[in-house]
Amino acid sequence: MRKISKMEKCYVLFGSNMGDKEEIFVQACLLINNRCGTIADLSAAYESEPWGFVADEWFLNRVIVLETELDPEELLRRLLDIEARLGRVRYPGSEGYTSRTADLDILYYGDRVIMTERLTVPHPRLQQRRFALLPMCDVAPMLVHPLLHMTQIELLQACPDTSIVREIPTETIEEQ
Repeated sequence: MRKISKMEKCYVLFGSNMGDKEEIFVQACLLINNRCGTIADLSAAYESEPWGFVADEWFLNRVIVLETELDPEELLRRLLDIEARLGRVRYPGSEGYTSRTADLDILYYGDRVIMTERLTVPHPRLQQRRFALLPMCDVAPMLVHPLLHMTQIELLQACPDTSIVREIPTETIEEQ
C-alpha cells in the first residue's frame, strides 16, 4: 500500500443510475471507509438527468469528503476496484457515457494539480457539470479551484450546464 506522508482531504463524486441507487451509495461509503480512508462529510443527495447521453433512469449524485493517506494513483486504483465490486462494467474501447451502477470520480485531491496518463485532478469537466458543483457547494462552497482560481459557488454561478438537478430527501448515513 502506497501512502503519502500526511492526510489529504479529497472530494469524490458518487453517481449511479442503475439498480437500488441509495443502497449502492451506502455500500460505496462502507467500502470507501474500509479501503480508502475516513469519510468526513457527505453532501445532500441530488437527482440529475443523464449528462452527455440519453438514458431512462436519472442519476443519484453525492459528494463524499474523504480524508486519506493514500497517494492519488492508489486512491484511484481502489475507487475503480470499488466501482467494479458494485457492479460497474467498463468495456474496453467503448467511447461516450453509459448507464452505470457506480461511478466514483476524484474531483479534488487537496489543492494539488495532477495530470498523469490515468488521472487528472481537479476533474477536467467539473466546472461544466451542475450535478457535481451543487453537491460540492454543500460541502466546500468556498474551496478554490487551483487552476481556475474560483470558488465552487463562483463555478456554479458561471456553469453553462442547464440540465435539471434537484435535491432529494435522504436519511443521514451514520458513520460505520
